[in-house]
Amino acid sequence: MKQCLVVDDSSVIRKVARRILEDMQFQITEAEDGQQALDACRKSMPDAILLDWNMPVMDGLEFLTSLRREAGGEKPIVVFCTTENDVAHIARAIRAGANEYIMKPFDREIVEAKFQEVGLI
Repeated sequence: MKQCLVVDDSSVIRKVARRILEDMQFQITEAEDGQQALDACRKSMPDAILLDWNMPVMDGLEFLTSLRREAGGEKPIVVFCTTENDVAHIARAIRAGANEYIMKPFDREIVEAKFQEVGLI
């Protein structure tokens, strides 16, 4: 079973994402901020990461930049899931190593389509 790390400071978003991804046969771990996510990745690198941008402690972009420098950090497929929708934010995310980008609010169809595009399902 593939592993997905859901990183968002909103427990509601994490809960919604968990339900969607478990239905898609992913095993889920959660983190409330980028530092918790980085610590989780250092313990066990997931196959995929659904990542929020705006979080306390360490934001999504800082996390992604740090992740890609870690041993094995190039492996996870990273899908940003955020309210940041301008072209500059999207370009920064892709340059930092994001594989895809989803806008909030999202639903199962959107997540499924993006995960198919990047070859996770």
